[in-house]
Amino acid sequence: MEVINKIGRRKCAVARIYMTLGNGNITINGKDYKEYFPTPTLQYICRQAFDTVGAEGKYDVKANLDGGGITGQAEALRMAIARALCEINLEDRPALKSIGLLRRDPRMVERKKPGQKKARKRFQFSKR
Repeated sequence: MEVINKIGRRKCAVARIYMTLGNGNITINGKDYKEYFPTPTLQYICRQAFDTVGAEGKYDVKANLDGGGITGQAEALRMAIARALCEINLEDRPALKSIGLLRRDPRMVERKKPGQKKARKRFQFSKR
């Protein structure tokens, strides 16, 4: 198996991964994923695609993450890994698709409007 190169996106985060056969190491921007994502929830999101298809410990992932926050970066990484697993084995696609790992989440932060405090919050109204 050669190196598989895939991209995943979420909010403003972009994850570019390089997946090879290995023993389950996930390296993000030169650090181990447990060091890069300190919370167990984000670590689970990183491994979710592997857990879904039962491929834990079979592939090494080297990822470059850029933009956004840590949650967006973790979900972008999850999408890129799911896309790479689909390229390796097409039978894994229905399992990944059924839990929504192959769909790019379109939700973005709503912009702030002029004359308002935030996107939807208004300034306090005074009747008198």
